[in-house]
Amino acid sequence: MPSRRSVLAAGLALPFLGACSPSTAKSASGPVEITFWSALRGSQPVVDAFNKSQNKIKVVFQQIPGGDQGGYAKLSNAARAGNAPDVCTIEYPQLPGFAIDGVATDLTSLMSDRLRAQVLPQALRLTTFDNKIFSIPFDVEPMVMHYRGDLFEKFGLHPPATWDEFAELARTVRQKDARKRAVLFATDGFMTYAAHCWQAGAQWFDISGGAWNVSMADAPTRKVSEYWQKLVDEDLVWVNPGASKQSDAQIGNGQVLVRFSGAWDAAAQMKARPKQKGQWRIAPLPVWDKPVLGTQGGSTFAISKDSKRAEAAMAFIEWQVTNPDSLKARLTSGASSAFPAYPALVPVGNAAFDRAYYGGQDIYKLFAEEAEKIRDGWTWGPRMSATQRVCNDGFAHMSGGDGTIIDSLRAAQDGTIPDLKSLGLSTTEHSS
Repeated sequence: MPSRRSVLAAGLALPFLGACSPSTAKSASGPVEITFWSALRGSQPVVDAFNKSQNKIKVVFQQIPGGDQGGYAKLSNAARAGNAPDVCTIEYPQLPGFAIDGVATDLTSLMSDRLRAQVLPQALRLTTFDNKIFSIPFDVEPMVMHYRGDLFEKFGLHPPATWDEFAELARTVRQKDARKRAVLFATDGFMTYAAHCWQAGAQWFDISGGAWNVSMADAPTRKVSEYWQKLVDEDLVWVNPGASKQSDAQIGNGQVLVRFSGAWDAAAQMKARPKQKGQWRIAPLPVWDKPVLGTQGGSTFAISKDSKRAEAAMAFIEWQVTNPDSLKARLTSGASSAFPAYPALVPVGNAAFDRAYYGGQDIYKLFAEEAEKIRDGWTWGPRMSATQRVCNDGFAHMSGGDGTIIDSLRAAQDGTIPDLKSLGLSTTEHSS
């Protein structure tokens, strides 16, 4: 193993355990046994289907909490103790941090040409740093616009093609019914806000010149922040947490006409509010000047540094993300609109989804079109959970009149830099 860890860029100071691939030791007799930890719903049926499909590999599964509920802490603690699972689920924003920490290892040499040819390139590039692949995408979630078709019709509205048009729509909604707003600015919605800035051309993190360059108040971010600040100041949007009873009531009572989120949210909305069946539709995200967008949500599968059975682990991952039987098994646990990163599986998800909730709309066709528009070049930072907490704190203060949206982003940058330096990373900061 090299004495230095790649920090997702050449020449940086932090050693990187993930620079070497995990061991490929094989079992002397009987099936090779590997462990798999995931918070994804439906993982147990997937494991059961895989184990029944062959007799060379046996997967032992453990359901863990979602990342914010302690799953990532559990994974980090296991890695420090040297007993991390062979395969684990890591969301896109957290992947760079787990790669730097050496938990997620370099899979470049293990990824077959067959697998590489099947994955959506935009998704694979989100798991590739310094020309090394650190995890295999499962789903990729383009940002789209969910909207109340019935209320749009009532108010004579049409899905806006541009953000300028959306601002006018927000004014119209406020004028026609003072009890309603076009959308919620979620004070706990950092990841959604990141996708807005991503779409506009922001580059909060990049790895070049031997350093992590942090720029969370660059020109595109300032443009997006000025836009949303104007909507807030004109009282054209609700401003409160998205994960709250208040938000649930706003959506349930028809006080919110639009929701911006990833493709996965179509099924979540359907399960959360079955009585609104037939009222919602989905449209492309409004654009600035180019037909591009970011993502909101999505998971990947990584192999840990502790794995002694990397070839078997990769075989399981490849089956899990490309085999139709895998997705069929996952869907037995309930409806899902997660958009597969492998186009060949899209028909499976599409066939299983009940279109009636969205008035018969072929939402998977829309998702496929939008996934092609994901803007390349976005890199998540090494400590996104901490960055998210600082920014959401700023959003919460902003909602009470203390500070602005861009102040929250600047505070998040200020709070991120010490974390990066504590990792031994070279850093630079800029804002334009």
